[in-house]
Amino acid sequence: MVSGRLSAVLILLPPALILFSLFVILPLVDAAYYSGFSWNGYGSPSDFVGTENYRRLLDHSVFHTALWNTAKLILVSLLVQMPLALGLALLVYRRTPTNTLFRLVFFLPYILAEVAAGLIWSFVFDGDYGITAMMFQALGEDSVYVLSDHQWAFPAIMTVIVWKYFGFHMMIYIAALQGVPNDLVEAARLEGARPRQIAWFVQIPMIKHALVVSGFFAIIGSLQIFDIIIPMTNGGPSNSTHTIVTYLYSFGLSRLNIGFGSAAAVVLFVLAIAIAFFYQRNTTREGQA
Repeated sequence: MVSGRLSAVLILLPPALILFSLFVILPLVDAAYYSGFSWNGYGSPSDFVGTENYRRLLDHSVFHTALWNTAKLILVSLLVQMPLALGLALLVYRRTPTNTLFRLVFFLPYILAEVAAGLIWSFVFDGDYGITAMMFQALGEDSVYVLSDHQWAFPAIMTVIVWKYFGFHMMIYIAALQGVPNDLVEAARLEGARPRQIAWFVQIPMIKHALVVSGFFAIIGSLQIFDIIIPMTNGGPSNSTHTIVTYLYSFGLSRLNIGFGSAAAVVLFVLAIAIAFFYQRNTTREGQA
């Protein structure tokens, strides 16, 4: 038995370890190495600058804006997107033809490609020809250029992100809710519990594991938002809608400042690892308590 397990490990582990090293470890090591150079991506890096890229990064006001925008995405994902998904899941988790239709409708935005979603919503918010412009014209008001306004551009992006991804979290909750024993729900109903009380005191505690997984996906996904922002605002107006990833792209790759972009990538990696470790540690501790 032991020899069989050892053989399985020796056969299956090396391919996975090689792939992980090639596509995860090696790029991380390269990024950390390049972050110590002022390098445009051509030839071999030779202009060693030490920690200068990190100092410039931490002193850059746009990077501060990108950090704050990323934090706002995390908060919106946890406090708006997840509760919305949970509420809808509680309404449509039962297996009926009508609920199946609603689940399909709510899940469709997630199927749509991020770039396509960003382009569609950029036309929706267009102040000349979009639906927003038509609504204001119907009301006899001047058009508002939402994506060109410092105050409204990022709230518009957050709205699109909630619309795009809440269906994914809803499906996680639906799968978990369908695993809750009906006997518990029926017993609570016979005791006189209302639907809201059944949801709060019976169903939600039973799907805590799904909430933990959903929260992890929401946080990590917020750190990686890129494809929606670029077609909508490209980080504008005046760099006010950048997240860490779009900042890395705009100020590193697009400007051929690979060393500086690598420093931003290293900071993003450290943040992701720290958040993942903190989240897992706290959720594990709560699960054991």
